[in-house]
Amino acid sequence: MNPPKRLRTTGNEADDRRAVDVSVIMPMYNASCWLDECLQAILHQDFTGTMELSVFDDASTDDSRNVVERWRERLEARAISVVVSGHNSAQPRGVGYAKNKAISQSCGQYFCFQDADDVMLPQRVRLQYEASTLHPNSLIGCKVQRVPEGSTERYTRWINTITQDQLITQVYMSHGPTVVMPTWFCSRNWYLKVGPFDEGGKGVPEDLLFFYQSLRQGGGVARVDQCLLVYRYHEKATTHSVTEETIWKLRVDFLQERVLSQWESFTIWNAGKQGRKLYRSLSPTNQKKVKAFCDVDDNKIQKGFYTYEESKQRPKPKIPVLHYKDASAPFIICIKLDMTGGVLEENLNSLQLKEGMDYYHFN
Repeated sequence: MNPPKRLRTTGNEADDRRAVDVSVIMPMYNASCWLDECLQAILHQDFTGTMELSVFDDASTDDSRNVVERWRERLEARAISVVVSGHNSAQPRGVGYAKNKAISQSCGQYFCFQDADDVMLPQRVRLQYEASTLHPNSLIGCKVQRVPEGSTERYTRWINTITQDQLITQVYMSHGPTVVMPTWFCSRNWYLKVGPFDEGGKGVPEDLLFFYQSLRQGGGVARVDQCLLVYRYHEKATTHSVTEETIWKLRVDFLQERVLSQWESFTIWNAGKQGRKLYRSLSPTNQKKVKAFCDVDDNKIQKGFYTYEESKQRPKPKIPVLHYKDASAPFIICIKLDMTGGVLEENLNSLQLKEGMDYYHFN
């Protein structure tokens, strides 16, 4: 006899079910072609605690919901309870909304966030649960295997190789959260303190907003240094709906709030396009704190200064352009990491600067 189907649609029914250790939180939208692989991986977790799968279907027009229902019996036979709900509106409401709904119907003490198009390795829940119980006020990530292999090569290398310290110092970079959302694991209590996710829908980087809010609340960031997720790259991924300009503005605001507000003056490392764009994006107060640009390009250095032509100030601000050896810390570095063949890193090391104190990466 099949267990009765539990179709939950609001946030309060979880209260009358017994709490489990981990809820796998899975928003879903037109994911049927990936779901068998995804759900089989959840079935094969080696975690010995109690688990549930909480799925919220964000108006899929394919047979995603049917695929999940076909897996219900196998999952429940392994004592993984399955809670599924969703809506059938004409348009999806967005990833933030779907995550919040999946959480509100769940009853886990910890959350393992899982995208429907990714595949967790068998030890994922166990190892991230162990890390999360040690760091209950942190977002826990892991290393990833990117498929297809070679897609987003630099981004994948960054995800997997930044150090524990850099998980905190490199939060202003264009890559976004230093532990990527599809790898997140955290306690219910921490989500309740930080969340919910922004429900603005398409074009809103709900993961970055939540990540910044977690840091504002004093939250930590940690990574299990094993590959625990196959992280799929494809053109339909929701990441592609967020514009670079949206991300840029959020990053600049967060940098000003967390770093530049603490500094009396600083140097922008890069007198080229990106450095000048950062300068123009700053508040007037922080523009005044820029004592110089620095660079290695003789042509830029020989010009002597950068004139902020768009300024309404008279005379227009002129910012000196120096060789990096003549400039003084602290620096905001607007040069892409691992794009200079190690030259940038050598230059920073030659000045004996400490990341997170003497400089921050912005690009």
